[in-house]
Amino acid sequence: MKDTESTPGVASAAPVRLALGVEYQGHHYHGWQRQKNDSVDTVQAKVEKALSIIANEPISIICAGRTDAGVSGCNQVIHFDTHAHRDERAWVLGTNAKLPDDIAIRWAKPVSQDFHARFSATGRRYRYVIYCSPMRPALLARGVTWTYLPLDVSKMQEAAKHLVGEHNFNAYRAVQCQAKSPVRTVKHLKVTQVGQLIVIDVAANAFLHHMVRNFAGVLMAIGAGEQPPSWAKEVLDSQDRRCGGVTARPEGLYFVDVEYPEDFELPDYPIGPYFIPGLD
Repeated sequence: MKDTESTPGVASAAPVRLALGVEYQGHHYHGWQRQKNDSVDTVQAKVEKALSIIANEPISIICAGRTDAGVSGCNQVIHFDTHAHRDERAWVLGTNAKLPDDIAIRWAKPVSQDFHARFSATGRRYRYVIYCSPMRPALLARGVTWTYLPLDVSKMQEAAKHLVGEHNFNAYRAVQCQAKSPVRTVKHLKVTQVGQLIVIDVAANAFLHHMVRNFAGVLMAIGAGEQPPSWAKEVLDSQDRRCGGVTARPEGLYFVDVEYPEDFELPDYPIGPYFIPGLD
């Protein structure tokens, strides 16, 4: 009998599970999650369509973390089950050939059935990129959030310290957030300046809806001198979203990394976005 599981390009007897890393520019999409009847363009719908062509069967994917309209991803992690047998190179190059230019598969790896892109994750990481200049940018117009106001990075760094640790982040989540608990653990929240760019780098066990964009809105107000650094803690302690100021724009927000137990042996890629040198 022919061994279909070891023959490239044919269906395997039992489904296999694969994990993939996905990069995308979010400007043209209404977020990650596929919508009913595919009424609008989403990243998930594009990726599933391309994978289904390569697998020659319908593919449904699970992601590590859904992103909003306009938000980009440097290393979104997904998984799916399939009966198709392809080598890792074919999954990457073949799928990329079927995707639009602003979405790309970075890597593919077979994983065990106990791997789950969302529930196996132990941490997630975002970066929010601000361009500070009297003049608006052109080349990175959709890749950064622009402010003409000078921002005091030292005050933003001081304020960021109040948000590290386990807290009730009710004041920093969207009113429509559906998470059952507002308690999250922020592992780090760093503010770094690279030339005219200011990068807010935040890692947590999980995030609430608009949590990073609300962090950015508060920190930018503090950096602009509209509020003192202690305001970040006052907002936190209020547990009231109405006290938190403006939600920052989605442009400039990047989902950059997901942490998993080492046993899964997923590829370790540099953390983006790649147009900013010197970030670790």
